[in-house]
Amino acid sequence: MPLGTLDRTPPPFFRQGASALSKLMVCGALALFLMVADLRFRVAQPVRAIVATVLYPAQWLALRPVLLVRYGAEYFESLKSAQAGEDAARRKLTQQSQRANQVEQLAVENERLRKLLELRQRVTAPGQAAEVLYDTADPYTRRVVIDKGMAQGIEAGSPVLDESGVLGQVTRVYPLVSEVTLLTDREQAIPVLNARTGARSVAYGDPSSRGGSLELRFMAGNSDVKPGDILTTSGVDGVYPPGLPVARIEKVERRADSGFARITCSPQALVDGARHVMVLSPIAARIPPRPAPEDAAASAKKGARK
Repeated sequence: MPLGTLDRTPPPFFRQGASALSKLMVCGALALFLMVADLRFRVAQPVRAIVATVLYPAQWLALRPVLLVRYGAEYFESLKSAQAGEDAARRKLTQQSQRANQVEQLAVENERLRKLLELRQRVTAPGQAAEVLYDTADPYTRRVVIDKGMAQGIEAGSPVLDESGVLGQVTRVYPLVSEVTLLTDREQAIPVLNARTGARSVAYGDPSSRGGSLELRFMAGNSDVKPGDILTTSGVDGVYPPGLPVARIEKVERRADSGFARITCSPQALVDGARHVMVLSPIAARIPPRPAPEDAAASAKKGARK
């Protein structure tokens, strides 16, 4: 077949139409026209509103995971900060309560120290202040340990006072600490004087009754003793200075089957809560020594000759 007889035009199925450049120019011009028309006359506003209304449910559903993650992170962050703030507030409240308790304790200690200093001014015997460290481990005795010992000049037998009265007596002395036996110990006894009547007696420790008290023994059933009487040190034992508060009579039982009355006393000192005490030197150290028997006999002979 001769080549000149062939049809070189493309079949209708492969026809391309306008060129790509022409389409681009037309679409660009149309877009420019629509933009100018929308800017001037807002012709696309209804279409935009319709499209936004139609797409709103899809947008709402698409934003839920994002908002959930964002709000979840904010919730946990705020929860963490709230817990941290609560912990800080609790620590601050605990510190404030501790300070409040310390303030109350310091106020009580200051009041006791003032009373102790006033008592020290009334007592002429030399002494020094000490602090109670702890109670002894023996449950059958009433003793405490103070922070002064041989190094500070503490002697065995020294009377110990608090702001209210006589607390006890030093029974053991160590290099740095000392052991004080309280008045309520079952083996402790102290000569006392009834401030109302002037009668002398001896108060013994009686720790078994009511958790710690004193008892006046060998007092006649018809003796002039009343509840409320104040007992002070008599000073005849050579240990305690006279006139120091010891106890208050709480109960007097006059029994018909016995010639002695049962008299119970409560100590004036804080035997269970003393913190600061005053240790005095025994008055026996300031009493002149007893003359020897030979000197006494010679003095008696001289007096007889005269």
